[in-house]
Amino acid sequence: MDRLSNLKYAKGAVKSSKRIGRGEGSGHGGTATRGMNGQLSRSGAKHRAWFEGGQMPLQRRIPKNGFKSPFKVVHQTVNIYQLQNLVDSGKLESNKITAVDLIKHGLLSNLKPYKILGDGNLTAKIEIEAFAFSATAKEKIEAAGGTISQLEI
Repeated sequence: MDRLSNLKYAKGAVKSSKRIGRGEGSGHGGTATRGMNGQLSRSGAKHRAWFEGGQMPLQRRIPKNGFKSPFKVVHQTVNIYQLQNLVDSGKLESNKITAVDLIKHGLLSNLKPYKILGDGNLTAKIEIEAFAFSATAKEKIEAAGGTISQLEI
């Protein structure tokens, strides 16, 4: 019976390692697989993984352009038609929709900032709170008799 204590590799699956610098008879004597000359044939020789032998490194050859703002806020999005579907399904206890409701019903993945967009139609009178609203979403919610409240980031 195979147990963790007596498992073995399949035959031929494991090669024995090169024994470097153990005499000419080993096939890896003499220069010990380092080649004849050059920096890496010397004892103590090493270089960083990104070193390119003095050639201008890739990281310095590539043009640097653009800018990424560390203050940019990326919103998750929820559309008007998704809110209407939520109301139509009868899953809401009241007409007030919060982030907790949106997460509970799978429209948001977490409590990070989210924005309501105006894609679709809204007939339900809802109260909704969000971090941002598009202009069309505001119009549609207010036209349906609903109210919006904007949260601070």
